[in-house]
Amino acid sequence: MRTMTTPSGEAPAPARRDAEATKAAILRAARHLLARHAHADITLKAVAERAGVSPPLILKYFGNKDALFARVMSFDTDADALLDAPLDALGRHMVRHVVSSQRERGADPLLRIVFAPLHGDHGDVLRANFRAQVTERLAARLTGADAGLRAELAVAALVGLGVMYGIARGPHLRGTDADDLAERYGPAVQAQLTPGAGPRDPAGACPRR
Repeated sequence: MRTMTTPSGEAPAPARRDAEATKAAILRAARHLLARHAHADITLKAVAERAGVSPPLILKYFGNKDALFARVMSFDTDADALLDAPLDALGRHMVRHVVSSQRERGADPLLRIVFAPLHGDHGDVLRANFRAQVTERLAARLTGADAGLRAELAVAALVGLGVMYGIARGPHLRGTDADDLAERYGPAVQAQLTPGAGPRDPAGACPRR
């Protein structure tokens, strides 16, 4: 099969890759606006301007505003990456993921939930998605008593981390290496996921008694 080339002899970028990049830019723009404005006040024009695309292109890819924000209010994809580690290493992984997401993408996988009160009835959708796709999904991986409570406490610690990093913009937190933060803060999260294992120091040794 022949490969189409441009007049310069170079193969053009695949259209699918361009489409996926455009969709990602639209979703990032919508998430940015959703974290700062009430759902009712956000227009497709504002999303398009921030994403650097035309409003008709948003309609092409997402159908309408409600369909776009249904995607934005879902935590499914973020939860896939957030929870992608063995249970005994999950605390450190989640801390590292929250910090790295803030630094590399300017987006926190959990922080959208903080802005639910802005969005009226749509805030209820955001809360329901957060519970089903993040805390309840995490709880399903836990064993022992009070799995639901422990999952919520672990996630609360991560949301607090995101608030201090992304909203309060704590300078010491922002100036510390992500791996160092994972070693310092991860055990506090892990203590809710696998109670009885006991927190460990950064070198991995059990604390003295």
